[in-house]
Amino acid sequence: MSDGTAQVERATTLLVGTDKGLFVVRHDAGGWRIEGPQLAGSSVLQVVQSPDRPRELHAAVRHNVWGAHLYRSADGGDSWTSLDAVPHHPPGRHATALKAVWGLAWTSDNRLLAGIDPAGLFVSDDRGATWQDVTGLNEHETRRAWEPSRGLFAVHSICAGPAGNGRIVVAVSAGGAYRSDDGGLTWSPANAGVRAENLPERYPVAGHNVHRIVMHAGSGRLYRQCYNGTYRSDDGGRQWTEISAGLPSDFGYAIACDPNDEDTVFQVPESGADLRITVDAKLRVYRSRDAGRSWASASDGLPQQHVYVTVLREAMDTDAATPCGVYFGTSTGHLFASLDGGERWELVAAFLPRILSVRALRPAAA
Repeated sequence: MSDGTAQVERATTLLVGTDKGLFVVRHDAGGWRIEGPQLAGSSVLQVVQSPDRPRELHAAVRHNVWGAHLYRSADGGDSWTSLDAVPHHPPGRHATALKAVWGLAWTSDNRLLAGIDPAGLFVSDDRGATWQDVTGLNEHETRRAWEPSRGLFAVHSICAGPAGNGRIVVAVSAGGAYRSDDGGLTWSPANAGVRAENLPERYPVAGHNVHRIVMHAGSGRLYRQCYNGTYRSDDGGRQWTEISAGLPSDFGYAIACDPNDEDTVFQVPESGADLRITVDAKLRVYRSRDAGRSWASASDGLPQQHVYVTVLREAMDTDAATPCGVYFGTSTGHLFASLDGGERWELVAAFLPRILSVRALRPAAA
């Protein structure tokens, strides 16, 4: 769909995960077109693209009958094969059975990481054929402070640092953020400076309800959206600075940064924990061009009346074009795109199933 405004002529491919399957959304000189659903009937929680094989994709899905599965595509998403192995805790550990795979990410040395519910992190050295327990995190001494948040008890927002530094940062809902500087062997809580108004201690070591963490691929700078506030870290998560001032709310899920500029970040504010919908019934994206020191609405083209939706943690992404493309989907199945860094938005699709994840692919997989 389009409102007739001029289109930026460039190729873009989005993988849009929904409650009812995966949609492939493409843009070129002819406009937008939508294909799918693939993996029909499954909730597609996340899709990641291999760093060394750009047409290789992995998808984390959940089916109401068949449970949690991982799928692999070798052809850019045209076809999918279910993987035999799914990461899970050994029998007798951490009580409950696997509910879902909530996070997927590749490291710079081509290891595939997976975060699951109940909270755990796993690694594969053979592209998802087998999985190993990351015990340094899964058995961390602070695990006693972890607990479910509105039913979700998962490792997500897996961020792997630039090549050569061995850094991995993950989020636990609700347990806080954790950092490893040695490729996942040892872990430390990464929550200094982050408020936790819902806990007895205002600045605890662990236990925070983290909604989303993103890492700038070039610099390793981190941005974090929490139950209480938006934050930035310039030192790999050792210390966080709150950057909520100038936003209409300190609550939200979706946050994304410009791959070309570590200072530019996008966020969708939402009303607090009771409502969890857009603030003042307006669908607004806020953009900062100075690393969160100031914010301004970048919402031209978005509806500003009677909008009562949520944008979930994985449902916003950016691409590395110049200017960057910014994309997000809503709980009502509306997909929006800006091909000029947030200056102007267009409605790409309406009334898809509830959108759970949005991933912009590198051009080689298109």
